[in-house]
Amino acid sequence: MHFDGWSRTALEAGARDLGLRPGDAERYFPGGVAELVAHFSDWADRQMQAALEGHDVGALKVRERIALAVRLRLSLLARHREAVRRALSWLALPPNLPLALRCLYRTVDAIWYAVGDRSVDFSFYTKRALLAGVLSATALFWLDDDSEGNTETWAFLDRRIADVMRIPRLTGRARDLAGRLPDPFRLLRELRGRSERFRGA
Repeated sequence: MHFDGWSRTALEAGARDLGLRPGDAERYFPGGVAELVAHFSDWADRQMQAALEGHDVGALKVRERIALAVRLRLSLLARHREAVRRALSWLALPPNLPLALRCLYRTVDAIWYAVGDRSVDFSFYTKRALLAGVLSATALFWLDDDSEGNTETWAFLDRRIADVMRIPRLTGRARDLAGRLPDPFRLLRELRGRSERFRGA
């Protein structure tokens, strides 16, 4: 499908193709291209959430739920692959990075909520940060994947999820190790106390 890019000219041309009156596009998207790109991302999120409702996510492991949500979102965007490519290029421009981060956060938050996550502790942030990395890398891989049924993308996605699933185990081991090590601040306090007692002796 031919795509003319994300621009006000393309927005106005699309409005004409839909039979809208002059000026309607600006009324619907007063923020121009930025608002249109944000709407496109939000539309993809809502389509993904609706598609997930047709699956019994409760019967799946967490990693399987996440993989399913990412696959559904990218599959729903397959007909708009060039639009996605141009949108990512536009969002990568320095002035558009704040919007890029907002869109990415909303997507990973929508995915976690859709798969049943209701965490309110620190893991709320770590889960979203890790998924942001997985989703970004997978989307870029998907854009250039010409394998049948995107099998290479789904294999890439599974590997990325497997990688981040190791992180909690590694951090847990690090915390256990840290718990067995002496507290450096306590040692410093003890050394300082002994030094002061020695000087006062």
